[in-house]
Amino acid sequence: MNEHRHHRRARPRRPLTALGVLGVLLLGAACVPGTDGSGAEGAGGGAATATPDPGKAGKVALTVWDQQTRGGTNAEIERLNEEFEEKYPNVTIKRVARSFNDLRKTLKLALSGDDPPDVVQANQGYSDMVAFARAGMLTPLDNYAGLYGWNTRFPKTLLDLNRVSADGSRFGTGRLYGISQEGEYIGVYYNKAVLRKAGVEPPRTWQDLTGALPELKEAGQLPVQFGNLDKYPAIHTFGVLQSQAARSPEPVRETVFGRGGGFDTDATRSAARTLAEWARKGYLPKGANGKGYDDAAKQFADGKGAFLITGTWQLADLVEPMGDDLGFMPPPPAAGRRPLTTGGEGLPWSITSKSDHPEVAAAYLDFLTDAHASTVMTEEGVLPVVPGKAAEKLDPDTASGQMFAGWEKLNAADGLVPYLDYTTPTFYDTLSADLQGVLSGKLAPDEFAARMQKEYAEFRARQGADDGEDGGGE
Repeated sequence: MNEHRHHRRARPRRPLTALGVLGVLLLGAACVPGTDGSGAEGAGGGAATATPDPGKAGKVALTVWDQQTRGGTNAEIERLNEEFEEKYPNVTIKRVARSFNDLRKTLKLALSGDDPPDVVQANQGYSDMVAFARAGMLTPLDNYAGLYGWNTRFPKTLLDLNRVSADGSRFGTGRLYGISQEGEYIGVYYNKAVLRKAGVEPPRTWQDLTGALPELKEAGQLPVQFGNLDKYPAIHTFGVLQSQAARSPEPVRETVFGRGGGFDTDATRSAARTLAEWARKGYLPKGANGKGYDDAAKQFADGKGAFLITGTWQLADLVEPMGDDLGFMPPPPAAGRRPLTTGGEGLPWSITSKSDHPEVAAAYLDFLTDAHASTVMTEEGVLPVVPGKAAEKLDPDTASGQMFAGWEKLNAADGLVPYLDYTTPTFYDTLSADLQGVLSGKLAPDEFAARMQKEYAEFRARQGADDGEDGGGE
């Protein structure tokens, strides 16, 4: 969910050589090349039998819609697009870049038209990717995955986030409908200058972080910079609080994938109470529901706020104005526990079913996600799904080095929890609206948890009825 939605350690300078271990871990989780057995052959991407050569496709204009509008993500896409056109002079990329919210609002209409884009970024989950796949608007990519080796390039757990069942009823299994460039997770940015002014050390544990909030407020500093006018930021902050309260990724992860008990849990209620308390005690800006996400980030960079809880996609935009004053970490775990946070991968790149150039589009997707693309992304301050050798050269004392080290630790600890808005087709809208109510004090934490549970249970019941009528999801 880049930005979704929205997509560097003290000590002597040394390379992050352990990133090589992460590569082994990811490959160990991968499956063999080819389809996943869901019957994608012969449909869309199933037609290709050899690696496509865009240079032999004649004159091609490839229309691409993306949401890579931020400094680092925009820079890496611009560089890669230019290089792709240099490699294949017969191909012109017609790029349309929109914010996450604007892309979500306009994509369905574009895909249902007579002349949709060739390549789009479509958010994972029921409201976007599943709906588009079920309507036949996207091309299955399973055979391309076999031709290009995507199934060994990426970890299976992340590829599964871009799968939709053959009948279009479930996500996380079935045909592959997209591949993602970026790894991403929600972390804690901290302003070293603000912390020094307040006499507060960067937190090492969750208790350190929460204990620092009243100290910062007493010192006249805003503890947590935050803006929720765009609605999705509260989903991310709440997800972090929920993960810390749950102490394990499994309960929330299983629920998001439709296999868990739901959200009527102590962890959900505790996270909602904490979020409401932070707002009530002034640890968040007054009127945060009326402040834009980008405005909050700019104010944090200007020294107005000690912490900013948001995604890795924001790092490049913060490094430029803040320099060495910027620090970053995954949410520090409670003492003795493993690191946990919301995250996974950025919005996947998909090929539309009406594209006139699906094989050129597939080559483009491969180009955006290969080892060279990983290097370009790293140079622009963007976290690739699978970091390459360029990441080993990062200074571990910088925010960039801390970001990559955090990705390694989270993967090694199996500490990533999927974005909550994947859960049902309407969960993004209802969850974001209800969290605004929690922040304003108009919705009690217990009622909030009950509302989450009600929507989840009703959706699962509908799915069960559909499975009975259709004979199952596969």
